[in-house]
Amino acid sequence: MPYVHRDDEGRIATVQRHADDACREFVADGDRELLAFVGADTAPGAFDELDAGFVRVLEDVIDTLLTKNIMNITDLPEQAQAKLFARKSFRERASRSALQLLAPTDFGDVI
Repeated sequence: MPYVHRDDEGRIATVQRHADDACREFVADGDRELLAFVGADTAPGAFDELDAGFVRVLEDVIDTLLTKNIMNITDLPEQAQAKLFARKSFRERASRSALQLLAPTDFGDVI
């Protein structure tokens, strides 16, 4: 339960676990200003989103290395191979079931 003291401009200057004469204002744990003050200025879950995006980049890098024959899939541990195959399979299934707005139709090509 953080309690804060603010400076003359209204910004958080001090944070304490317990209230005292200097820190009387209670601030919720997830308060954005508090998170910024303690150096965790990303919103909850934002780091997870960055990780998910980074995993996709790594997946693409691995695909590129395999395509250019710089490495073989068998160079990776079995667990990594299984995870890559599972993700690749999932992505292929998801792309097949996605709405294909730019796909050719019986009425001719799109634009």
